[in-house]
Amino acid sequence: MKTLKISIATLLFALAMPIQAQTADEIIANYFENTGGMDNWNKMEGMKMSAKVNQGGMEIPLEIYQMKDGRQMTVINFQGKELKQGVYDGETLWSHNMMTMKAEKSDAEQTSNFKLNTNDFPDSFMNYKEKGYTVELLGKETIDGAETFKIKLVKEPITVDGEQKDDISFYFFDAENFVPIAVQTEITSGPAKGQTSETTMSDYQEVDGIYFPFAITQGLKGGQSQPIIIDAIELNPSVDAAAFSFPEEMTEEKK
Repeated sequence: MKTLKISIATLLFALAMPIQAQTADEIIANYFENTGGMDNWNKMEGMKMSAKVNQGGMEIPLEIYQMKDGRQMTVINFQGKELKQGVYDGETLWSHNMMTMKAEKSDAEQTSNFKLNTNDFPDSFMNYKEKGYTVELLGKETIDGAETFKIKLVKEPITVDGEQKDDISFYFFDAENFVPIAVQTEITSGPAKGQTSETTMSDYQEVDGIYFPFAITQGLKGGQSQPIIIDAIELNPSVDAAAFSFPEEMTEEKK
């Protein structure tokens, strides 16, 4: 009888303890539930973020557009001029050259890799299995003093210098609120190739029933980072399709 009593007491104690997420799927489900619910997430057709960055003491306003059909762009207002970066109209990826101020198309490899990410709107984890992605819970890790669940996300392979490479990111979900507060990814090209990029997110606020981070930093892990302050988020904005189109250069008519 003594053993039975101990077993019952142990069982009651276990039932009284709060249930913690033990799998990646449970953490992801909690994330969407805590930030508005899947019904609200599924209603999103587009998003416009009005933000600002501080560059050398100068505040630069940005407008970031993301549409469900894959169209994206960032509009920078700098010294009275409008510059566009990372513009994708569904076929062509282009940006303004910051030196010449002229629009330039990205190469085929960059465009192909960018196109793969367009099916991630509004979130990479939505319907991830149907997209062929995999997730893996790697345990817990402390980020900026907060206990987090570390989840490995593997998406469709990207092409780097003509070779296929796994597209891997590591997400860190706050263990209390189940929202991502950091993302780390290996940089595969450019001067920082081989280093780890890190994006941090905080100050989650509600917009039309969904919670988004309003404070974001981007940079190198353990290095300098660029803070981005979100001033406003508009869901399902009306955007002229022509705004995404590559601006063909006008030529003078022959006399």
